[in-house]
Amino acid sequence: MALLVDTRKARRSSRPRVCKGLPAAVLICLLALANACPAAASGHSPCPEAVDPRAAILVIEGDGNILIEQNEASQYVPASTLKLLTALAAIHHWGLSHRFRTEFYMDADRNLKVKGYGDPFLVTEAWEQIAKALSANLRGFNHLILDNSYFAPGIDISGRGGSTNPYDAPPSALCANFNTVHADPDAEGRIADTEPQTPMSRAAGERCASLGLKRGRYTFSHDEQDITRHAGEVALYFMKKAGIDMAGDISLGPVGPGDTLVYTHVSAFTLEAMIRGMMEFSNNFIANQFFLGLGAHVYGPPATLEKGIRVIDRYLRDELGMTNVHIVEGSGLSRENRLSASEMDGILIQFEPYRHLLKTRDGVSFKTGRLEGIRTRVGYVETEAGIPCRFTVFQNKARPEIDPLVRCIKTRCRLHEDRQTRAGPAAIPSASESFPDR
Repeated sequence: MALLVDTRKARRSSRPRVCKGLPAAVLICLLALANACPAAASGHSPCPEAVDPRAAILVIEGDGNILIEQNEASQYVPASTLKLLTALAAIHHWGLSHRFRTEFYMDADRNLKVKGYGDPFLVTEAWEQIAKALSANLRGFNHLILDNSYFAPGIDISGRGGSTNPYDAPPSALCANFNTVHADPDAEGRIADTEPQTPMSRAAGERCASLGLKRGRYTFSHDEQDITRHAGEVALYFMKKAGIDMAGDISLGPVGPGDTLVYTHVSAFTLEAMIRGMMEFSNNFIANQFFLGLGAHVYGPPATLEKGIRVIDRYLRDELGMTNVHIVEGSGLSRENRLSASEMDGILIQFEPYRHLLKTRDGVSFKTGRLEGIRTRVGYVETEAGIPCRFTVFQNKARPEIDPLVRCIKTRCRLHEDRQTRAGPAAIPSASESFPDR
């Protein structure tokens, strides 16, 4: 389909239904008036050298005027831009103030049991805080037993490889530092952790040494027992540091009905902070912890991919009116994920009140996606009126660089706003009036 440059209103029949649950600001935006764009009259596309005819491009102003559309109905691999959808579902079911919890039990034999619920931010500082809290009432225990049963065993995420790269870190109900370690081998190949505040567990050190890894951050194992045991070793390190002694060993096992809850750790990070971190670093581990956790939250444990898919499919259908999107995981790693630029625009409308959680550069809030041969970017061009211009670019078999095209999109959105301003459009509410919750 040839590139169209148009200022037509987005047709209600051809756009996903997205009004349900929209903030009042977005509804106000849809009432704003727009003037015709001279580029449309001339039939010339902006920056044509930056446009690949195989790409999907959709640029729409906040009031629904379509500035650019090309292949907008065809489905593409979204890559990491899919994280916006996963974040929306998490916000919908948990709320921005949600905090994950991790529970600690004592059984009749003085065994300390730890039950994880998929908190993706069980980092070094969290385990240190947990140890200090436990030390107020605990001086010792027999065995440390780790319960990772909130997630089903054998979860195989499409697109996640078995490499040592951090983006391939496996999910788990109980984790430490995103199931990765930062290693620095010496001249003899002995492994030490380069982060002074973070202990290197024996299992992780032995694994890294056996792989001959260089200095850097790694996924050290894809074995569920290994990564859970690693979390236990990190926890035990800080417990000993806090004066809590263990007489026995670390093992895996369930919390029983007769066990006594002695402490509940509530994450220092809200869901809002976690989403911001996920977007900033495009963290696949966090995204799929959300995806799996949502499945267990809505349909009951244990968490499975199938339950996560059901949650996302239901959210798409009930909240966005979409039934053709195909999702198999929550991070964008899989090439089986498919959606169109038009469907992504519906997601962007719904995500607009949370766009402050995205990376921002030069007045553009955005999320990128990258797989081999695939480059995607979606987001918002901010305007002086406070009503952003939405854009989606999917290049699945195309040029490696999207930046030139996004610069053109930014110019196009700003140019049209300037022309509207000079023509004297209807008054638009200020940013503070439009987004009172921001």
